[in-house]
Amino acid sequence: MLENLSKYHVLLASKSPRRRELLAALRVPFDVVTVGHVDENWPEDLAPHDVAQYLSLIKANAFRKLIHDNELIITADTVVICDGKILGKPSGAEEAKEMLHFLSGKTHEVATGVTITSGNRQTSFTTVTEVNFAEIADEDIDYYVDNFTPFDKAGAYGIQEWIGCVAVKGINGSYYNVMGLPVHTLYNELKLF
Repeated sequence: MLENLSKYHVLLASKSPRRRELLAALRVPFDVVTVGHVDENWPEDLAPHDVAQYLSLIKANAFRKLIHDNELIITADTVVICDGKILGKPSGAEEAKEMLHFLSGKTHEVATGVTITSGNRQTSFTTVTEVNFAEIADEDIDYYVDNFTPFDKAGAYGIQEWIGCVAVKGINGSYYNVMGLPVHTLYNELKLF
């Protein structure tokens, strides 16, 4: 369906297996590249909803001078926003548990910023999804953190994992965005390249 991309060697700059799975679901042939160390700090005065897109741009710009005319690179970053606070990836089990306690019983937002870059064009967008969490019992939080991999996920959870089944009461917006890649919007943006 995205025949216009046949002129490009599509690259996904992400270590996320979920982003790889979701881009593959669009039937876009691509290769994975990794960004070297990128400083993922953002200006303190940046609005929380702008952080994910800012970080995706930083990742894209790390590659911009390296891509060839026939290459198109996709970069992304996801953050969780709750009560105006940004939750990234937890540094360990204790921080993961703290994040899940903080999210318990609240509605939060998941913002994913995506940047698409080719040799002569660059576009960025952010998709936001509201997620409503039920109250999560301490033993459920402990079970999830001890038995799953919350450490590579913004907000310390994966909606597609066990915790999504037991804690997510509802969402308003894209489920795939919460997984880490808003494929509906990405598909429509890729049509323009």
